[in-house]
Amino acid sequence: MTRSVVLVDAVRTPFGKAGSLFAETRADDLMVRALRGLLERNSKVSPVDIDDVAIAAATQTGDQGMNIGRSVSLLAGLPVSVPGYSVDRWCAGALTAVTTISGSIAMGAYDIAIAGGVEHMGHHPIGDGMDPNPRYIAEKIVDTDALSMGATAERLHDRFPHLTRERSDAYAFNSQMKTAKAYADGKIQRDLIPVAARSVELGWGIATVDEPPRPSTTLEALAGLKTPFRPAGRVTAGNAAGLNDGATAALLASEERAHELGLTVKARLVTFAFAGVEPEVMGYGPVPSTIKALAKAGLTIEDIGLFEVNEAFAIQVLSFLDYFGIADDDARVNPFGGAIAVGHPLASSGVRLMLNLARSFEEHPEVRYGITTMCIGLGMGGTVIWENPHFKGGK
Repeated sequence: MTRSVVLVDAVRTPFGKAGSLFAETRADDLMVRALRGLLERNSKVSPVDIDDVAIAAATQTGDQGMNIGRSVSLLAGLPVSVPGYSVDRWCAGALTAVTTISGSIAMGAYDIAIAGGVEHMGHHPIGDGMDPNPRYIAEKIVDTDALSMGATAERLHDRFPHLTRERSDAYAFNSQMKTAKAYADGKIQRDLIPVAARSVELGWGIATVDEPPRPSTTLEALAGLKTPFRPAGRVTAGNAAGLNDGATAALLASEERAHELGLTVKARLVTFAFAGVEPEVMGYGPVPSTIKALAKAGLTIEDIGLFEVNEAFAIQVLSFLDYFGIADDDARVNPFGGAIAVGHPLASSGVRLMLNLARSFEEHPEVRYGITTMCIGLGMGGTVIWENPHFKGGK
């Protein structure tokens, strides 16, 4: 017998540009701050009652190593009786931490637990320390493009020539504008946990907002950017997520325990799915994972009223929207903007999507279902379907 799993709350640190805002801050300290901030906001939860802590990182060495789930639990001051483990599904690390913890809650092994993710891309550049097996290329298991995320985005443009650079740039521009509006309306700041950050030149300061957004971006400026992954290509620094540092944390519980403790319920998990695609077009992964999740839930895409799609690249989001017949500028998609503006610290991003969706659920009681979905390196996608606990009728 399975139990209903709910998202009680989620938070994140501000996201920094790699090697900038948090250049002298450890990755594990970013994660500790997110954990502490989450627990401070949910004082009805006794730390001793937390059944497990699952923390993701795409590079699990240095300040992201030593079983970061356990190490940050101890550093955050959780009781030694609370266990922890680390998760790695690259970009979908935090998303996988949530689904793994949720599975344990659903089967009754856990009542309340924490899932999250951290990535310090300034300390751990993409591919740092990796040693891809030579057979990948020698035996033509994958094309060399599969090992470069930017190149996989160019391959998506090749596959769908009607999804032009102009459309990607327009999507990226809208992401920046939506993020700027969400900031102006105070919708993003409320879930950011301030982080002390040190600079040799400036000393100590407090990071309270995301560093990457560019609200002054123009379509003309985007059109003038170079295409680093291919001569005369279509993928640029402007229509892709940047290299970033940041951490996220989510509190999950059985619905029964949440009600017993008087906790908020921000979203109810319906189901989830992961799926694979050709590694050379890894950005297409959310399409089959969403098809699979919808089938498991007995729903169709028309039943989904809100979408949080990770913006690793604009073309990746556009290919998803194109498949499901959703307009490039549909208001249901990433209403607070996305990773192109705020950043994508790899393994942390899945919880950011859930946090944004939960806030949108509050604003839209007419919406019953929403999804969080993202592409994953080496050709995968992950999708979680959520139900709005504030649903008052409608779709």
